[in-house]
Amino acid sequence: MTMSLDSLKGKKVHLLGIGGIGVSAIARFLKAQGVEVNGCDVRESTLTTALRSEGIRVDIGHRPSHVDENDVIVYSTAIPAENPEFAYAKEHARLLLHRSEVLSIIVDQFESVGVTGTNGKGTVSAMLTWILETAGRDPSFYIGGLSPNLKTNARVSSGPNLVAELDESDGSLLNIHPKFAVLNNLELDHLNYYKSLDHAVETLLAFFQNLPEGSTCFFNADDEGTLSVARQLECHSKVFFGRNLEADVRYEPLETTNTFSRFRLFARTAEGETEVGVFTLKVPGSYNMENAAAACAVALTLGVSSEAIATALESFQGLNNRYTVVEAAGRTLVKDYMSHPMGIRKVLDTARLGNPGTLYAVFKPYRYTMINYHVENYADAFSKCDEVIVTEMWEAGEDPIPGVDTQWLAGRIAKAGVRVKYIKEMPPIADYLAKSQKRGDCVVFFGGNDLFEVADGLAKRFEVEADAEG
Repeated sequence: MTMSLDSLKGKKVHLLGIGGIGVSAIARFLKAQGVEVNGCDVRESTLTTALRSEGIRVDIGHRPSHVDENDVIVYSTAIPAENPEFAYAKEHARLLLHRSEVLSIIVDQFESVGVTGTNGKGTVSAMLTWILETAGRDPSFYIGGLSPNLKTNARVSSGPNLVAELDESDGSLLNIHPKFAVLNNLELDHLNYYKSLDHAVETLLAFFQNLPEGSTCFFNADDEGTLSVARQLECHSKVFFGRNLEADVRYEPLETTNTFSRFRLFARTAEGETEVGVFTLKVPGSYNMENAAAACAVALTLGVSSEAIATALESFQGLNNRYTVVEAAGRTLVKDYMSHPMGIRKVLDTARLGNPGTLYAVFKPYRYTMINYHVENYADAFSKCDEVIVTEMWEAGEDPIPGVDTQWLAGRIAKAGVRVKYIKEMPPIADYLAKSQKRGDCVVFFGGNDLFEVADGLAKRFEVEADAEG
């Protein structure tokens, strides 16, 4: 059955896990296009509250009755098979669609840009969207994160382009076929789905091979995993970006600090390489120059001027909880969703540029498969800080691996010469840091919203204590 937006109009569409960042974006997008949507989730959140304020019905709790009350049920890979509503839907739903199938319907309406990769895809998507917005292109967007510039994670606009962050974690991006596609980097992640890096390369290669005729593909010229895909791709136009001297869109770092960066950008044409301009980013980290190069490569292909790019990059504020800095009574606290060791290393390198007295990391591990495969990489990544506090792992429903748990990971990191403290529960982490972190120190919190609540509470605690001291 070929699906279109018109085939969803007039139907009641119910989204399981509507409080998730990606599914909430689907809900907003469909509602803006005249589709009747509602959904459910296991708990209240800022997203469920926001969706209700926008006129979308949200129920708390998964119930089979939702299936009977609606025409279309939309689920994501995050919904466990044993979920009672999902189990009932598989037998009784009039139409059951994966989130990626609905996103495909959305993507097909526009000259869409799909952005994927292990790290940075949300930032590249938001950055490119902001460039197009600044250039007056009025882009639509679907992003798995909240950008202060864009105010929301999804919007339908009048312009011809849609920028969509594409999740590679479960292979479902194979359902989606944008006209332009970016692969920012590719490392082995999501070991609950991918069996090897070769498996990830094969999946991404299939995604690019299945793009429409005449598509343009953008690849990171500095990333070996990405190049493994690009070298095997024999169809479509290819544009390479990065520091590599052979890149079609090349950047040259000029200044990198923990608060901003500046780089020079070049573009290769038939006549040779020409300078595009010098750009400043207010979001820190050398990895954000790489992200900017990806966004610039697409923007230049779409005909955006260098002046609009410069204005957008200098005013770009990043994504919430991607190197989000909180300053409190002379201490620095950084919140970042990063869980992959390669990304953790880059974030800690950036924090070190601020010359903190002591650099702490607080880490909530994710999945048995990840820490088992990447244990040595985690040890290497955390060698960038002075002390790491490890709290209890989020298993994400995985079966345990014998001998592999949070304390085992902490021990392996300690063997690499890093000072490690294992604190199982969240509240004692704040107590420990309140006693340990001094003025001039920096703590980076790697995890999710529960850990970020600890960071925010600790910041308030420092401010209260400072006020009490006068």
